[in-house]
Amino acid sequence: DGVKHSSKVIVEAIDEEKLVRFKNIEGSLLEEYKSFISTMQVINKGEITTVKWTLEFEKLDDYGPYPTKVMDFVIGMTRDVEAHHLNEKEN
Repeated sequence: DGVKHSSKVIVEAIDEEKLVRFKNIEGSLLEEYKSFISTMQVINKGEITTVKWTLEFEKLDDYGPYPTKVMDFVIGMTRDVEAHHLNEKEN
Protein backbone atom coordinates (compact mmCIF):
# COMPACT_ATOMS: atom_id res chain seq x y z
CA ASP A 1 0.00 0.00 0.00
CA GLY A 2 3.08 2.25 -0.11
CA VAL A 3 2.97 3.00 3.63
CA LYS A 4 5.99 2.10 5.74
CA HIS A 5 5.30 -0.19 8.67
CA SER A 6 7.54 -1.14 11.53
CA SER A 7 7.49 -3.83 14.14
CA LYS A 8 9.49 -4.69 17.21
CA VAL A 9 9.29 -8.35 18.19
CA ILE A 10 10.66 -10.71 20.77
CA VAL A 11 11.41 -14.32 19.97
CA GLU A 12 9.20 -16.33 22.29
CA ALA A 13 10.27 -19.80 21.21
CA ILE A 14 12.83 -21.61 19.12
CA ASP A 15 12.52 -25.36 18.68
CA GLU A 16 15.54 -27.14 17.17
CA GLU A 17 15.81 -24.54 14.40
CA LYS A 18 12.51 -25.78 12.90
CA LEU A 19 10.11 -23.43 14.66
CA VAL A 20 10.36 -19.77 15.58
CA ARG A 21 7.60 -17.82 17.35
CA PHE A 22 7.61 -14.00 17.27
CA LYS A 23 5.53 -11.77 19.54
CA ASN A 24 5.00 -8.16 18.48
CA ILE A 25 5.64 -5.79 21.35
CA GLU A 26 5.74 -2.48 19.50
CA GLY A 27 5.00 -0.96 16.11
CA SER A 28 2.29 -0.24 13.58
CA LEU A 29 0.66 -3.69 13.84
CA LEU A 30 -0.29 -2.96 17.44
CA GLU A 31 -2.14 0.13 16.27
CA GLU A 32 -4.61 -2.20 14.51
CA TYR A 33 -4.51 -5.27 16.79
CA LYS A 34 -4.49 -5.86 20.55
CA SER A 35 -1.95 -8.63 20.10
CA PHE A 36 -0.09 -10.18 17.19
CA ILE A 37 2.01 -13.35 17.23
CA SER A 38 3.51 -15.09 14.21
CA THR A 39 5.00 -18.56 14.07
CA MET A 40 7.19 -19.99 11.32
CA GLN A 41 7.62 -23.74 11.19
CA VAL A 42 9.81 -25.69 8.76
CA ILE A 43 8.46 -29.16 7.98
CA ASN A 44 10.60 -31.74 6.20
CA LYS A 45 8.74 -34.38 4.19
CA GLY A 46 11.41 -36.51 2.57
CA GLU A 47 13.12 -34.37 -0.05
CA ILE A 48 10.43 -31.69 0.16
CA THR A 49 10.56 -28.89 2.71
CA THR A 50 7.47 -26.89 3.58
CA VAL A 51 7.22 -23.63 5.49
CA LYS A 52 4.08 -23.11 7.56
CA TRP A 53 3.22 -19.66 8.91
CA THR A 54 0.63 -19.17 11.64
CA LEU A 55 -0.66 -15.70 12.53
CA GLU A 56 -2.44 -15.26 15.84
CA PHE A 57 -4.07 -11.90 16.38
CA GLU A 58 -6.73 -10.20 18.43
CA LYS A 59 -8.61 -7.40 16.69
CA LEU A 60 -9.25 -4.14 18.54
CA ASP A 61 -12.95 -4.60 17.84
CA ASP A 62 -15.23 -7.00 15.94
CA TYR A 63 -15.08 -4.84 12.81
CA GLY A 64 -11.32 -4.51 12.65
CA PRO A 65 -9.33 -5.64 9.60
CA TYR A 66 -7.88 -9.06 8.98
CA PRO A 67 -4.08 -9.03 8.47
CA THR A 68 -4.16 -9.66 4.72
CA LYS A 69 -1.27 -7.25 4.08
CA VAL A 70 0.87 -9.13 6.59
CA MET A 71 -0.04 -12.45 4.95
CA ASP A 72 0.88 -11.04 1.52
CA PHE A 73 4.23 -9.85 2.90
CA VAL A 74 4.99 -13.23 4.53
CA ILE A 75 4.09 -15.12 1.35
CA GLY A 76 6.31 -12.84 -0.75
CA MET A 77 9.20 -13.12 1.70
CA THR A 78 8.90 -16.91 1.79
CA ARG A 79 8.91 -17.08 -2.02
CA ASP A 80 12.02 -14.89 -2.13
CA VAL A 81 13.82 -17.15 0.35
CA GLU A 82 12.75 -20.21 -1.66
CA ALA A 83 14.02 -18.69 -4.92
CA HIS A 84 17.35 -17.85 -3.28
CA HIS A 85 17.62 -21.35 -1.82
CA LEU A 86 16.86 -22.99 -5.17
CA ASN A 87 19.40 -20.73 -6.89
CA GLU A 88 22.06 -21.75 -4.37
CA LYS A 89 21.35 -25.45 -5.05
CA GLU A 90 21.80 -24.95 -8.81
CA ASN A 91 25.20 -23.27 -8.40
